[in-house]
Amino acid sequence: MKDSISKEHIFKHSIDSIWNAISKEEEISNWFIKADFKAEEGYNYTFTASEEQNCTQITGIVKKANPYTLIYTWIVANTDVETTVKWQLEKIEGGTKLYLEHSGISKYSGDTALNMFNNFNGGWDNCITKLSEYLTQEIHAR
Repeated sequence: MKDSISKEHIFKHSIDSIWNAISKEEEISNWFIKADFKAEEGYNYTFTASEEQNCTQITGIVKKANPYTLIYTWIVANTDVETTVKWQLEKIEGGTKLYLEHSGISKYSGDTALNMFNNFNGGWDNCITKLSEYLTQEIHAR
């Protein structure tokens, strides 16, 4: 079983607008999930989902938060498994390249690891789609 999920996406938006969307509490809460989050190393964050989002709560600690790299632990409610999420942004001609990695999934036991891998994989695809929609909406709203 693979231990990590990797996603790459090219946005036609500035690196700063994407950085703000993934690192600022109010923006994360708008496009992803209700967040108590600060992009500060050592910050204990909480993401709280609605019931229809099929996951009640995610907690963790911000491990790294410097311009354009954000790394935090990821613990799903009612589990004690700690995985790691890494967002990395790179300025490219005409936009920004986003690289997302979610690792440590094999720490879940047995079939749970495969189920979590599949859930996270689809969830991150959905997340990137929602981020893209949010960024497009924000640009047109200005």
